[in-house]
Amino acid sequence: MNELPVMTKVDGGVCWEHTFERFSALCYVPENDKDDGLLNYGFVAPYLLVFAPEKFDYAKAVAFAKEKGFEELAKDFASSVVFIYPTADGWKNADAKIFDEILENSRINQYYENGVAKCWNRFTHKLEEYHIRGAIFRTNLFGYGESADFIAKNYLKHFKGAGLWFKDADSAAATCILEGLSVIPEVEADDIPVISIGNSDEINKVLKEKVKYLYIKDKADTAADFYNFSRKFRRMLGELELDPDLEADGMVIEPGSETLKTSEDNRGDDKGTEEHRVGYFAFYNKGIFNNGPVPLLLTFHGGGDSAFYIAYISGWANIAHRHNFLLVSIEHHLNSTATEMTALIEKLKGKYNIDTTRIYCSGFSMGGCKSWDFIAEHPSYLAAAAPMDATFEMGVNVFGQPSPYPFNTTVPVPVFYAGGEVTPLPELPFQAQKCLDRIKYILELNGAVKDSPNLETTAADTVAEAVKKGIASKLSTGITRTYDALLADKDNWENKIWGINGDVRYRTFDVNRKAVLTIEMFKNGEGKCYNALASISEQGHECREHTCENAWRFMSNFRRLPDGTIEGGDFEIVKASFTPEM
Repeated sequence: MNELPVMTKVDGGVCWEHTFERFSALCYVPENDKDDGLLNYGFVAPYLLVFAPEKFDYAKAVAFAKEKGFEELAKDFASSVVFIYPTADGWKNADAKIFDEILENSRINQYYENGVAKCWNRFTHKLEEYHIRGAIFRTNLFGYGESADFIAKNYLKHFKGAGLWFKDADSAAATCILEGLSVIPEVEADDIPVISIGNSDEINKVLKEKVKYLYIKDKADTAADFYNFSRKFRRMLGELELDPDLEADGMVIEPGSETLKTSEDNRGDDKGTEEHRVGYFAFYNKGIFNNGPVPLLLTFHGGGDSAFYIAYISGWANIAHRHNFLLVSIEHHLNSTATEMTALIEKLKGKYNIDTTRIYCSGFSMGGCKSWDFIAEHPSYLAAAAPMDATFEMGVNVFGQPSPYPFNTTVPVPVFYAGGEVTPLPELPFQAQKCLDRIKYILELNGAVKDSPNLETTAADTVAEAVKKGIASKLSTGITRTYDALLADKDNWENKIWGINGDVRYRTFDVNRKAVLTIEMFKNGEGKCYNALASISEQGHECREHTCENAWRFMSNFRRLPDGTIEGGDFEIVKASFTPEM
């Protein structure tokens, strides 16, 4: 959509409508009691696509949503109900590519309004386009009579469509809810979950034979059916994935917010204000604080993503559940600074029983850049960090601006850094000078290599002199090797990814993604491992649970004591903490 649709106030919420080539979409956004202007529920919300039995006007759409329970379910997730109707004459004449076109015109994004995702380009500072707001990996297709027949004939299969990260992707619904079928379903894939409502024994017999996940009912209860069956399903890269029910397993998922003073370097939406609100979701096991202080991990999502996205996609919520720490996933963190995150930590200390010697941070993509900001600007807050899959130039912050704060050249921070081996973006040293600069910096800072000149650096002018000279560390006593890899000479590097080999190479297999995580472990002058550099085979620009699991196992070895020194890092203990070696 090139323009924001006209919003119309209706009983209980807002409606808008837009006609695409093959279908019209009528969106009903019920009022809710969530703080959804600050907290983004889009990733965990079901994408409620109702293939309407007839062409609805606003009054009929709202009445249908209320009667069938869609309104209640949408309210639970601060989301919407999207009614789809073909531009052709009814469902019998509808184009089978309707679902393709829906996916092409659907997004979740950091910016949204009344069921519309607003695709704002952070770098050009322009609104580029508008989309229906909906998570395409959680599509729930609802059909009634002829529209159910249409779904059963066309969408119980995989097909190439608009995927999560690229266009030519394996696409399919997360769940199909079919009521009042008059045709035998054409099932071509057994991994598309189906709720069969009020259908004949003959139809259900076929579904039982061909569908792996099937829920048969006489009568629909939209909200209950979702929570009892559909909620656990999502489809990220073609494959059906099952989310654990963390709350049923004893985990608390708690929305929160704090009002913080806006720092001078904030170039987000709140720049120039005196103060602004920062939202987050906290994940922790019930009763965790009853047994003493617990570790805290702050996580920062990628650009355009959300707090729930990194908590679930990267598996951090699962990892917090397994390892019993407090996870605080920051919402819209690109509107905040590392300095403001230190203020948030102080607020969190007053709310939760936090072990102040065990505070960590991690982030993906732009969230990785935020983690690098933390290391460079406020290292004394961190016991360890795990930036992932991105960096800006040295001395440049997450807003792409020179940092106004003193650049850290003296305070060690144990770092687990990871990047994909086939990513299209610069994440690893062989791909860009800025990545090479960052790895040289962290190896020198933590004493794994001696300081040496770096005349090729792309560092900001404010830190270029220090970076060109090299970072001298007391931890490098006794270390003789230097990091002198030149990007122009990468074909001759001893290590084709990092430029130099670690003291130990550790390889561990990701069973779920059929990939190898290769970790180069480096000793500093004290014989400790403060640097673990990881690459993932066959990984593009993404952040996987197996990687984050190993990042946590690395970080959790360390404490920052009240005098600022780092405790932990015994090389063999760190090595033994990773997932099993290949």
